[in-house]
Amino acid sequence: MVVSIHQLDDGAWLSVNDERSVPVSELWLLGQHDFCDCDLADFLAEGFVEVGVEWPAVEARVAGQCVACGASGVTDWLTLGRVDRDTGRLRRVAFSAVQLPRRT
Repeated sequence: MVVSIHQLDDGAWLSVNDERSVPVSELWLLGQHDFCDCDLADFLAEGFVEVGVEWPAVEARVAGQCVACGASGVTDWLTLGRVDRDTGRLRRVAFSAVQLPRRT
C-alpha cells in the first residue's frame, strides 16, 4: 500500500493521504528526553521539522518549547501515529499520554 505523507502550511500540519491528520499548537508530554532539564516536559509543538516513516509508525522531529522552563529547540523522533494497513488512515497516538522520543 502506498501512503502519501506531507507537511502542510509551513510545518503546521501533517497530512496523510491528503487528509490533515496531526496539527501542531498542542501540548505534548515528553518523558525520558534530552529536550530540556525538566523530568516531564510540557512541550508546546510549534512546527514539524522533519517527518519520516518507520512502517507502520509515522514519526517527526518537532520544533517547540517547554512551557514549564522556557527551553526551546527540536525534539528527537516522536511517534505521531500508525498507519492502518487495511484503510491507509493514520491512527494518532494520544498526545495526552507521555511520549518517549526515539534518539537517533
